[in-house]
Amino acid sequence: MRGFGLVGLSATGFGLMPVFAVHAYGDGLTVPTLLFLRFAIAAALFLPCAWWYARRRGGLRVTRGDLLRVALLGGVLYAAQSTLYFSAVRHISPALAALILYVYPALVACGAAAIGKERPTAAVVGSVVVTLCGVALALGRLGGGLSAVGIGEAVGAAVVYTVYILYGDRLGAGGLPPVALTGLVSLFAALSFLGYGAVRGQLSFGFREAGWVPVVCVALGSTVVAILCFFAGMALLGPTKASLGSMLEPVVSIVAAAALLPGSALTALQLLGAALVLVGASVGVLAQRRPAVRAVAGGGS
Repeated sequence: MRGFGLVGLSATGFGLMPVFAVHAYGDGLTVPTLLFLRFAIAAALFLPCAWWYARRRGGLRVTRGDLLRVALLGGVLYAAQSTLYFSAVRHISPALAALILYVYPALVACGAAAIGKERPTAAVVGSVVVTLCGVALALGRLGGGLSAVGIGEAVGAAVVYTVYILYGDRLGAGGLPPVALTGLVSLFAALSFLGYGAVRGQLSFGFREAGWVPVVCVALGSTVVAILCFFAGMALLGPTKASLGSMLEPVVSIVAAAALLPGSALTALQLLGAALVLVGASVGVLAQRRPAVRAVAGGGS
């Protein structure tokens, strides 16, 4: 039960993240500013943990090649995924954005089959079909008040996250412990947003003081605590059960958005679609012989 409790706490933190982001935007934060602060704070906390871990294990060998690969993972792939996801919640409901993002387990199963890592099975095909049916129900008619830009950004986030997971799983298998990999990914993501925000003139710290509340919630509750709880829960449960437990994440997003953001509740048909997406995601996880361990767990997370 302790393992499921930790994974549930992790999923709750990740599920609340898009709701915190909406409140941050209301306090004047831009997407690059919020994400820079998120990853800078996370890196400042994860890297000392990695150093402590390395000392206990007699040192940690990180090659130049490892750094280059992690720079691609964090500074490009995860930065792109985070930008798309956090931008999506500016245009569509956080509940719908989280739901669309959760097509990624089915996409990962397909991607693993496509690159020869896993043999395609009926379960993989079934997970994709069920997930797409669920998304179709959740979206309904694309003219009915839904932002095509927001939907496109959420779909893009799911696709980039799929590439990130497949690449990150291969890198993680190379010997870097999760806490070190997560700290380095966070560092390179923070540097990426620092550079991008400065060049585009979108890095601004003149937001209202109240904006620090959602910033801290995103950085600590929805990143540091959520990731550590996921890793701790996975150590007790194994990757398959931990990944299945993380399916609580979009459920939390749906409930939190309905409770905390007026006008963000999903319709009955969209809730049916959400249920199908979760079923498809679960099948996608079970279809893999060894579910990919996310270098930085969660949506966005």
